[in-house]
Amino acid sequence: MEAGTLIEFRLGGQRHLGVLDRPDGKKNWIVVDERGANRSLHPRDFTYVVVGQTYKPQELVAFRKDVEALLDPEALAIAWEMLVDEGTEAELSLLSDLLFSQAEPAALYATFRLLDEDRLYFRQRRDRYEARSREQVAEQQRQQAIAAEKARLWQDFLDRCQQAQTGQSVTWADSDRPWLKALEQWALLNEDSNNQSRAATEVLTALGRPASAQAAHDLLVALGYWQPHENLFLRRSQVPTTFPVAVMDVAQTRLLSPPVDRDHRQDLTHLKVYTIDDESTREIDDGLSCQRLSDGRLQLWVHVADPTRLIEPGDSLDLEARRRSTTIYLPTGMVPMFPLELAAGPMSLVQGKPCCALSFGICLDESGAIASYEIVPSQIRPTYRLTYEDVDEMLDLGVTAEQELLDLWDFARRRQQWRQQQGAIAINMPEAVIKVSEASDEIQISVLEDSAARTLVAEMMILAGEVAGHYGEANGLPLPFRGQPQPELPSEEELLALPAGPVRACAIRRCMPRSETSLSPQRHASLGLDRYSQVTSPIRRYTDLVTHFQIKAHLRGDELPFSAEDLQTLLQSTLSISSEAVVVERQTNRYWGLEYLRRQGNRLWSSLVLRWLREHERLALILIEDLGLELPIRLQQPVELGDRLALRVTHADPRQDRIQFEVVESLESVT
Repeated sequence: MEAGTLIEFRLGGQRHLGVLDRPDGKKNWIVVDERGANRSLHPRDFTYVVVGQTYKPQELVAFRKDVEALLDPEALAIAWEMLVDEGTEAELSLLSDLLFSQAEPAALYATFRLLDEDRLYFRQRRDRYEARSREQVAEQQRQQAIAAEKARLWQDFLDRCQQAQTGQSVTWADSDRPWLKALEQWALLNEDSNNQSRAATEVLTALGRPASAQAAHDLLVALGYWQPHENLFLRRSQVPTTFPVAVMDVAQTRLLSPPVDRDHRQDLTHLKVYTIDDESTREIDDGLSCQRLSDGRLQLWVHVADPTRLIEPGDSLDLEARRRSTTIYLPTGMVPMFPLELAAGPMSLVQGKPCCALSFGICLDESGAIASYEIVPSQIRPTYRLTYEDVDEMLDLGVTAEQELLDLWDFARRRQQWRQQQGAIAINMPEAVIKVSEASDEIQISVLEDSAARTLVAEMMILAGEVAGHYGEANGLPLPFRGQPQPELPSEEELLALPAGPVRACAIRRCMPRSETSLSPQRHASLGLDRYSQVTSPIRRYTDLVTHFQIKAHLRGDELPFSAEDLQTLLQSTLSISSEAVVVERQTNRYWGLEYLRRQGNRLWSSLVLRWLREHERLALILIEDLGLELPIRLQQPVELGDRLALRVTHADPRQDRIQFEVVESLESVT
């Protein structure tokens, strides 16, 4: 090489042209680039050298223009077609002749540029070039098309993200789902080392956001893909929130063409039937009746909705219900076990319409024990749809026109007394009922407390469960029997030392062991029963549905759909899912409870100190009496259990499940 030699070198991946000016030390050269700047470069930094002609720095701009006029990538395809079938390697000069019919410096450099940037037609082997085979080019073209399509989809996705962030309406494409799913997974699970978080990081970085789980959450909200109060507890669970299309198709078929009824149903449409639920209830799965028998005795009836009229064990509706295990009730709405078209339609006990039911006819003795019972598939016609408030008012007024309702209330009180004599343990704690308006996000919290109507319904449901347990035990049926081990309660002296009401009930509740499910009868301590199988909610609790399947098959004289072994396996999965659903309900209610308190600002709340969580750390559990919410608080001042405190929320973060209070000096300041 000599002064005036034109070379190409790279800086930051960019091509630059320069002219050798003079040596710089033993090996380096001072190179003058197109802008007249001097650089000291080693020959190994040269990526191309123009031979056979020297140049001046001021000629570089013209040389570049000559080269760029020749840079047509499509020209390589022509040269490739001429060489591909020959199987020979070509020098740069030959390719320059093929491309441009010349081998002048500008043409040679342009040929080098085209070949250097080519990833399709030629492969370099030292100073020669080999044409790729037709198969190789076809595969390369396919790969390039895939890459180009991926790049297009990526840019389209980013464009939609930008539009959504400015409030524009966006319809997400199927190709967007992997990136949105990656953001969801990171926001939900905060797994920083998996592939999902890397994909999410790519999105966040491209949109100028920090790479974190919180940023992923915030972006999903900003995109309108998630709501500001998205239920992350539900999303983290395995609970499905939509029904598969195939299941909905079967549901529609059952609506239009119900299967043949295999049961001989007793006509009970002459009975007055009361259904008693909250006003918002859509799945009405039980009703009550009372009639005078020919021997003068009163017989009460618990009618339970009969979804098995429309489904069979193992069909798609049954398997979907099994997969869900339960209906989940959340402040924002419910996630049903069956499609609502069925659950709130022909499966429910709808006022004024003939309905299929499994009816439990029961006579009690004077003490409240079961004297006799019968279980029959039936057809009923619900007479009244009542709310708990309706029934409380009717019982309070003693409406004689509804003598059957008064008789049912008498039965309920008798049953309650009988269960207490059998050792039942009543724990009466106020319970928060939280409702969130879908339209406005307004939160309403009411306190659910014992009332005559709720006691009436609860006692009738427990009674039907005892009858189902009796029937299963007497006939050797494998059923999901519910039980609860006997607790070790505080001594009477210890309980009497605690203030009556929630504080004492909380102390008892703390000692209660978890309920259990087995295939044989066992004592249920808190109910005071020796056998019990839940049976009154088959539309919204899968274990109740199983009990229906078993009892109805036995009543027909058919083979039981579930053997003991089958049922044991089934219960392991369904009970696990049900437990997860309970956790989701609890977490969601707590979230909205904290959000409600956060929105209330400096409002003061009257609270009751229930118990110590960790007394050595001064961490207590308090009950906000107006809301029925139980929350932790760290106390600085000395308090006793049962003390009432006036509290103000100083910090609430529902997403992080954190709340802090300050104690106002005197409760009297609450107005």
